[in-house]
Amino acid sequence: MKLIIATIKPFKLEEVREALTEIGVRGMMVTEIKGFGAQSGHTEIYRGAEYAVNFVPKIKLEIAVNAAMADQVIETIAKTAKTGKIGDGKIFVLDLEQAVRVRTGETNEDAL
Repeated sequence: MKLIIATIKPFKLEEVREALTEIGVRGMMVTEIKGFGAQSGHTEIYRGAEYAVNFVPKIKLEIAVNAAMADQVIETIAKTAKTGKIGDGKIFVLDLEQAVRVRTGETNEDAL
């Protein structure tokens, strides 16, 4: 099993969710986050005053899938979330040792 963690631009969330649903992803966790990478923030003007925005709003997706499906999920996220501009996000893939469905007690791939 694999845990895929992806950061994407907020306006891409619904498009990515729809694309993942189409390939058979049955669930994901979504968190609103702030961060910076190559963008390293920017400056904005509010009521005549300039101020630095050091952290940029992003969406973090966490998706647990069986190992055979991981490459397809990664490819789908990368293709759907891409705008071609700086700050499109990152995808991390971790090995997932165990999963348990609380309601039924099912474990590992049965719990996904």
